[in-house]
Amino acid sequence: MNIDGSTMYLLDNGQLLEAYKHFGAHVIKDKHQKIIGVRFTTYAPNARIASVVGDFNQWDTRTHTMEKIDDAGMYSIYIEGLTEWTRYKYCFVTYGDETIFKSDPYAFFSDYRPETSSKVYDLDGYEWHDHEYMNQRQNRDFYKEPMAIYEMHLGSWMRKPDGSFNKYNELVDLLIPYLKENGFTHIEVLPLAEHPLDESWGYQATGYYSATSRFGVPKDLFYLIDRLHQENIGVILDWVPSHISKDAHGLFKFDGSYLYEYSDDSIRENEVWGTVNLDLSKGVARSYLLSNARFWMDYFHIDGFRIDAVSNILYYLGDERKGINLGALDFLKSLSHTVKSYDSSVLLFAEDSSTFPNLTKSIHDDGVGFDFKWNMGWMNDTLKYFEKDPIHRKYHHNLINFAMAYHHSERFILAISHDEVVHGKRSLIDKMPGDYWQKFANYRLLIGLQMTHPGKKLLFMGGEFGQMHEWRDSAQLDWHLYDYPMHKKANLFFKDMLHVYHDNPCFYELDYSEEGFRWGDSNNAEQSIFTFLRYDLNGGFCLVVLNMTPVVYHHYRLGVPQQGRYEEIFNSDLVKYEGSNTYNGMDPISEDSPIHGFNHSIQIVVAPLAIQVFKLRK
Repeated sequence: MNIDGSTMYLLDNGQLLEAYKHFGAHVIKDKHQKIIGVRFTTYAPNARIASVVGDFNQWDTRTHTMEKIDDAGMYSIYIEGLTEWTRYKYCFVTYGDETIFKSDPYAFFSDYRPETSSKVYDLDGYEWHDHEYMNQRQNRDFYKEPMAIYEMHLGSWMRKPDGSFNKYNELVDLLIPYLKENGFTHIEVLPLAEHPLDESWGYQATGYYSATSRFGVPKDLFYLIDRLHQENIGVILDWVPSHISKDAHGLFKFDGSYLYEYSDDSIRENEVWGTVNLDLSKGVARSYLLSNARFWMDYFHIDGFRIDAVSNILYYLGDERKGINLGALDFLKSLSHTVKSYDSSVLLFAEDSSTFPNLTKSIHDDGVGFDFKWNMGWMNDTLKYFEKDPIHRKYHHNLINFAMAYHHSERFILAISHDEVVHGKRSLIDKMPGDYWQKFANYRLLIGLQMTHPGKKLLFMGGEFGQMHEWRDSAQLDWHLYDYPMHKKANLFFKDMLHVYHDNPCFYELDYSEEGFRWGDSNNAEQSIFTFLRYDLNGGFCLVVLNMTPVVYHHYRLGVPQQGRYEEIFNSDLVKYEGSNTYNGMDPISEDSPIHGFNHSIQIVVAPLAIQVFKLRK
């Protein structure tokens, strides 16, 4: 431990970027690397007395009183003979003579819920084997690569037969083959910071440095990430820097004062979530969170952070009428600078429902510094459209074509996330109108639109096989649905659609370039048909046709940019997907018949409630 005046200066100014090396419980080893004791250090300026309590002293607050090592409120103690797994808490007696017990905000491990103690844990000693992946990551251009993200909640993806959780390391051989078989490039994991309530899904944290003990120990998580990297699968952590749990043992009123959060209750309290907002203009809060980002990169080799509730950061309580929170905005820019300075290949994703500009511009170009932003508008408009009966969709045509009017304002992720399949919103399949067959046809059409529309992709678990129930955090996915033909074939469609996405650079190389997309016909509201072209870096292209109704058109003409013979490379209406098997058996040949702004056109059969993809034959 090295605490001096410069450490306190950096902490107070939000610039202490490795605070986890100064604070918390750190094992001390002898020359043989045997643990001989533990050094505890904490910052509690409102504490008159601080002590460490645990099983080792029968939770006696008088036995191990900490030394106040500076006037600012830094306390520390070395306790000889303690070992790894020791349970402990801090006890503070405030200047108002209140006695409070707190878990360690810098703890590397926590007791299994409902217990709330911290545990001494040694993070050193794991041997990583992802060096090749980590080196290659430095040279990747993620903007021009395919990106298909599988959003998942570890506690409800797959459970053991008795209903208990799989551990991090136990998920390895279950998860990796499944991800590879389906074609996902990344996983995005709902928050893994320690949290007391399962139903909060990790969004109400008490220990940001402690990977939740629900699924094992931190080195088990090292192993899971290590193995994912060895299979070229990235790991994105859902991260919540704006608000915290109000549980008594957590960061809330840590030393009896509003040390990390706002003192003004009008902007501190998130009544809807039951949480409190951190004051991101405070140096101690910034140092805590910026160090935490560094911690996950340093120890866990995380590939990216999905920042939750960005609108709640940018605006007080997420309310644009209350004005921009300039201190919090500056924090986001500092986060980008901190992450990119440490490792420029680590990605930042903004989950933001506001229209705040330039989120995905670099801070050097007067932006906020995110790499990607979730396209909440596309998600809401698209799902709203698909919930309409096809006979009424012609009156809501703009819900689909409007997204391209603003697409180039940011680098967007097309996310269909957990928030859309919970709390009465119904599963993707259940949202779809019509009978059983039409529900699956609409589902295929929805996924097809997502995979061919400009923007990287994200899908919440269960969406890849047509989960019927809403997501339930208390149970695993309905894996038995794979025994039913419609669900098995829905997953076959999904995997084939992902192959089309991966195999055709036109669907990802120019996601964020105006040269990468052109409408064919965006105005055919009467028939509810959309056609567009996607281009790759070499001028190659794919032609996409979306029929949003169950009507078949046998002589549909659409414009094409080049003469030649066109091959239907994908059709979601094939019988192998339980479609009606309407397809183009013979390659349509272009004619000199102008339409849709092109000098040439082809005549095709348009399948019902289907996506069809065509390519020019070489």
